[in-house]
Amino acid sequence: TSGRGVFISSNPRTSWTEVNTGLTTTFVFALAVSGTNLFAGAYGGGVWRRPLSEMITSVQEIPGDVPHAFALRQNYPNPFNPSTTIEFSLTAMEFVTLKVFNLLGEEMATLVSGQLHAGVYRTEWNPTKVPSGVYFYRLDAGRFTETKKILLLR
Repeated sequence: TSGRGVFISSNPRTSWTEVNTGLTTTFVFALAVSGTNLFAGAYGGGVWRRPLSEMITSVQEIPGDVPHAFALRQNYPNPFNPSTTIEFSLTAMEFVTLKVFNLLGEEMATLVSGQLHAGVYRTEWNPTKVPSGVYFYRLDAGRFTETKKILLLR
């Protein structure tokens, strides 16, 4: 809890990402998880709710040799329902973000945000309360940026 809102991190030692979208005040006094939602009790009696799927993701390193090139692979399955897997490769340690956007360019989810070592990684997107449609996922790792299209069918 803090006077600055709600933050998440994939590596608490190096980076934290603010996730205050929809929060009416940044003075948060309590956090609670119930079912698939995170609740924040805010100053003045307000309660903020956000699906955990938008906030808590994991990225799994796949053991093996260091890749020879940065890469963002096509998600699978595609189209998907209810979840999909995204893989990417890093040739060096970089600060990495992997985000999902709608057709209007609005950020729907941050799947990865943190410093990662060279290697191959896999993460999952399991959106809730997101309508069917075309979305884009973008990997930013140092000077490398790549975007791919993804299709959710409900």
